[in-house]
Amino acid sequence: MSLRGLLPLLLPLCALGAGDPAVRAAATVAFTEGPTVYRDGSVFFSEMTGQRILRLSPDGKLSVWRENSNGTNGLLFDAEWRLVACESSDLTLNRPRVTRTNLDTGEIEVLAEFYRGKRLNAPNDVTMDSQGRLYFTDFDRAGPERWGTPGVYRIDPGGSLTRLLTSPEVQRPNGIAISPDDRTLYLVEANPREGGARLIRAYDLTPAGTLANMRVFHDFYPGRSADGLCIDSHGNLYAAAGLHRRRGSSETLDTRPGVHVFSPAGKLLRYIHIWEDTVTNCAFGGPDLRTLYVTAGKTLFETRVDVPGTRR
Repeated sequence: MSLRGLLPLLLPLCALGAGDPAVRAAATVAFTEGPTVYRDGSVFFSEMTGQRILRLSPDGKLSVWRENSNGTNGLLFDAEWRLVACESSDLTLNRPRVTRTNLDTGEIEVLAEFYRGKRLNAPNDVTMDSQGRLYFTDFDRAGPERWGTPGVYRIDPGGSLTRLLTSPEVQRPNGIAISPDDRTLYLVEANPREGGARLIRAYDLTPAGTLANMRVFHDFYPGRSADGLCIDSHGNLYAAAGLHRRRGSSETLDTRPGVHVFSPAGKLLRYIHIWEDTVTNCAFGGPDLRTLYVTAGKTLFETRVDVPGTRR
């Protein structure tokens, strides 16, 4: 595929920024989101401004994997290495949906587009459990193009769609992750309005895939909430959060911009500074799952961590 217009934006893999010296810029494009890592080590991630899915190969070559991505945001490779994509729609097609692509054949399967006859709003992020069930957030997209209500949904391996949470239980669901033991589901609330929920909720996840016992895991208010999440093999939660500059909302700069690493008990274990706005998402990769990839603004960052991650 042509990389015309993209090559001038690339950074050398050895380039360093004015931040944590252990963090380096892997590639620079435009507005990056939703990283996930394929079995060959390639990093797939969304470039939302250009409506594309990009692929960074293990040898550092950047290519356009999919043009006209329909507003793709969160991405995830499932247990069979098919690419699950939260397509928030490009607002001209008005077709928000969740899809799954077979990389061998290129076949795209629509997993979710309607719930009880109403269109989804803007699928945002996705995770999975050990039974192959997918859980995704449907973001609140206000305005005339809004069809339903924001919520959290589960897609079972057989294809059935179940809504687990909706308004007023949640306000603006964003990032989502499931603990390695399948017992806890973490959910980001990212409501920038005055008094809005800007926090991470934790729920007990039952063997049947339902949720119970909501509690506030971490509250970012009045700063910017987290966006995307990923989780390591010890159950530590990595949250991409914070701002360098205010963006016209009630969000303050109280949340440090970067990746906040929390223990399962909610204790802050580590903070990884990211020097570019806006920090959006993270994922683990590498042969040992100890490379953390972070999307922020126009850049895909990477850094090494001590504890191996998960593919969730």
